[in-house]
Amino acid sequence: MSALPVIVVFDVGKTNKKIFLFDEKYKIVFERSARFIETYDEDGDPCENLESLRLSVFDSLREVMKRKEFEIKAINFSTYGASFVYIDEYGNPLAPLYNYLKEYPEALKKEFYATYGGEKAISAATASPVLGNLNSGMQLYRMKKEKPEIYKRIKYALHLPQYLSYLVSGIEYSDCTSIGCHTQLWDFTKNDYHDWVKKEKIDQKLAPIVPADEVFPSEFPGNQYKVGVGLHDSSAALIPYLINFHDPFILISTGTWCITMNPFNASPLTLAELEQDCLSYMQFRCTPVKASRIFAGYEHEQQIKRIAAHYNQNVGRYRNMKYDASIVNELIKKMEGRNEPLLPAASKESDFVTRDLSLFATDRIAYHQFMLDIARQQYASTKLVMGDDGVKRIFVDGGFSKNAIYMNLLAMLFPDMEVFAASMAQATAIGTALSIHKSWNTKPMPNDIIELKYYATNNDLAL
Repeated sequence: MSALPVIVVFDVGKTNKKIFLFDEKYKIVFERSARFIETYDEDGDPCENLESLRLSVFDSLREVMKRKEFEIKAINFSTYGASFVYIDEYGNPLAPLYNYLKEYPEALKKEFYATYGGEKAISAATASPVLGNLNSGMQLYRMKKEKPEIYKRIKYALHLPQYLSYLVSGIEYSDCTSIGCHTQLWDFTKNDYHDWVKKEKIDQKLAPIVPADEVFPSEFPGNQYKVGVGLHDSSAALIPYLINFHDPFILISTGTWCITMNPFNASPLTLAELEQDCLSYMQFRCTPVKASRIFAGYEHEQQIKRIAAHYNQNVGRYRNMKYDASIVNELIKKMEGRNEPLLPAASKESDFVTRDLSLFATDRIAYHQFMLDIARQQYASTKLVMGDDGVKRIFVDGGFSKNAIYMNLLAMLFPDMEVFAASMAQATAIGTALSIHKSWNTKPMPNDIIELKYYATNNDLAL
């Protein structure tokens, strides 16, 4: 029996590190997951154990190569963003993989923005809110100012996906999905590195940019597989949708953060949008993706605990609660009676945070109110990036796509849109594999990897 052609994808999250093998139909034929114990940087702050991560890549590759039932055609990587690995001329890391949540020195931050035109100007040009260490360009600036001896020895600062790829290909490069991910490095108005990057000569520490579908030979003799450039995970998760759907759409990716991504809105970010937590990603074809976000998944975790405790219920009860249109109708009437707008302005928290639970007769009613408030907040956030590009479809993936109350309410709030719950196993990993499809796969692009469930607008609920 001949070996099955496969692609290996390393999907590295903050918590779980996964390896997948996909066949040519993008079915998972092997998977493994691991967690590493964090280590600490020189300031005592927790950070990724880079050596454990490096060794796990090689150990995992060795394991799958021993399996004669698979023929590895390609390898690619996706990881979380805002993380640099600083390597010397021999490819050795020079510093820890600093945590993007590490506190940024206030004095250095003030010095930077005072020198280069202020927070608003930098944010507007780079399509990124001011986020401290989450702006990975600021990490490199900090390294130059605070650790000049190490900085001098840096050959390249590689974003984490490109570092993992370098381990296998031996070639240093940068990709647009990492550079364009709230780094404050890239000037979206000029489609080039921002002037501050060139004035500080930081661009000399950044490897050449290659397209996201570029592949390289393996560094290891005797292996014929191709090695992809690596991708930022948020951009990778969008790829299956971009490949399968060509009419304008919006993707709401739900998890701890609920991120609305509009790859069809090319208008520059305004200061007002930036102040409301909008930003731009770069998709794998190196064009901007306008995005907005709310912390709704985290809020959901907190508020269902509050509801469950108040009504003496188990939090698991709300996981599959059925949608009741009559409850929603009644809640909307009461909101109208209080002159509470159904369609509010964008906000960082839902209205439910300040609601008195004693006003709701049952936990079922309280939970419907909570989901109505979350859906209203989502509506306002999504409208920020809707644009006027003829978007008619909204896809929702992640946790809330399985919440019937949320999905029905979203369809109600967007009566002129087709609203779908989308499900796909391992969207980020599949997107990472699809980005280099033509380099390893002999079959046509698949058109059946996304399952859609349509939610019709409930006309009984007049807006």
